Amino acid sequence: MLTAGMASMLLGGSVHASPHLMTEVDARGAQELRYANFSQWLVEFRRHAAAQGISEATLASALNDVRYRDRVIELDRYQPEFVRPIWEYLDSATSDTRVNNGREKLEANRQTALEMQQRFGVPAEIIVAIWGIESNYGSNFGDFSTIEALATLAYDGRRRDFARGELLAALRIIDQGDISAERMKGSWAGAMGHTQFIPSSFEAYAIDGDNDGNRDIWGSIPDVMASTANYLAKAGWQTGEPWGVEVVLPASFDYAQTERRSSAEWASQGVRALQGELPEFDSAAVVVPAGAKGPAFLVGPNFRAILRYNNATSYALAVATLADKIAGREGIQQAWPRDEATLTRDEVKELQQHLNEAGYSVGGADGVMGPNSRAGLRAFQRDQGLTPDAFATQSLLERLRQTR
Repeated sequence: MLTAGMASMLLGGSVHASPHLMTEVDARGAQELRYANFSQWLVEFRRHAAAQGISEATLASALNDVRYRDRVIELDRYQPEFVRPIWEYLDSATSDTRVNNGREKLEANRQTALEMQQRFGVPAEIIVAIWGIESNYGSNFGDFSTIEALATLAYDGRRRDFARGELLAALRIIDQGDISAERMKGSWAGAMGHTQFIPSSFEAYAIDGDNDGNRDIWGSIPDVMASTANYLAKAGWQTGEPWGVEVVLPASFDYAQTERRSSAEWASQGVRALQGELPEFDSAAVVVPAGAKGPAFLVGPNFRAILRYNNATSYALAVATLADKIAGREGIQQAWPRDEATLTRDEVKELQQHLNEAGYSVGGADGVMGPNSRAGLRAFQRDQGLTPDAFATQSLLERLRQTR
């Protein structure tokens, strides 16, 4: 960090330079130091990559002109204060526009999609739905250099070891000739191409769908569809089974249940399909993403396969619902509790703190409603005579405040 005297000399004035100018000079100095340290880190990483077998030609093409990207770190450290309710996310993710565009994409690539369905057992509409959710059918898969993004994160990100491993995987992909460093583009976090594979997932699951010798998830739709279907197949997709079904739960339903059960066992508790019959699942879970006042779903192995792609219930439900709509089936029928005020990230932290203080141990207050937080909230709701559905709302936070 520059001292006041050094800053004054750089500004050509006395040691009494304004605090505003001092801050600007300090920031420039810190940035220059960060860039210099990044350059040194890159030299050391390049040696490591060479020792791992990456060719000099690939290292030169990928790393010679690589830059530290401040914007990548800004995005890595940004945590939005407001967390969208699931119904708002689904409104956007499965909008009429996205459904219509998905139908057009499916029609334009029907032969390819059906070939991949036959080959991997994953329905064409599911493949197209993931394409739609991940990059809006290729219109928005990011224009960050994957190498620059991962190098920046490996040097200065929150998960440096992870990013370092992904950077090596990206270099291996280039070394194998699937894509050039210049064309390897994607999100700030290193997810690439139409369906946003991180490099290690590309290595494990990418498929050459058009038989041209390369796995090109940036420019070849057959490769995109084959790779996506292969990912889901390897994640446990069960051919011929639905992802799940919307259900009606009995008034006496125990929302604290987290175990998987067969469809017959759920039926014995009074769980029934909203329309038709329950699918015959050997292992299924009841999911209530907006609590007892919102829709309920019985989900099987294929829902879990989608979760392997992105481990968020809202994501898996978006893919499943978009696929249903693209195929002409009905979307979610039961109403969401849109009048329920959900919590911001800071309010979730406060809720977690209050639960800990009240003796419902949930671990650290990180603003994320994970399994421990949901278990603690269920216990609090049960003790308060409320339905223990673990849906965090403003009214529950206010009740916790009053218990202090």
